[in-house]
Amino acid sequence: QVQLVESGGGLVQPGGSLRLSCAASGFSFSSYEMSWYRQAPGKERELVAGITRTGGSTNYVDSVKGRFTISRDNNKNSVYLQMNSLQPEDTAVYYCNARRLWIGNYWGQGTQVTVSS
Repeated sequence: QVQLVESGGGLVQPGGSLRLSCAASGFSFSSYEMSWYRQAPGKERELVAGITRTGGSTNYVDSVKGRFTISRDNNKNSVYLQMNSLQPEDTAVYYCNARRLWIGNYWGQGTQVTVSS
């Protein structure tokens, strides 16, 4: 069955870094666009970063541009989010998403990222 398993979340001080990973299985990973979303308490889920099937194009929400980098390894069926210069406002549950128009839209269970001193 389809699985997206996130890892790498945790507690970090402001200015610190984390690298999130998402391991995919059960579908043709390289045929799906991949994204990271986040949801903070009391807020709606928002798109943080996306990457095309080949990794040739990426996009970011303005608040993370220059700090976060999304990447993927189609040989390992994995997508990553490198997060640098983390700030308290980055605190949220981060979700991995796989989407292929008309075919499938899958979510992971989420990983908590907490930025606090």
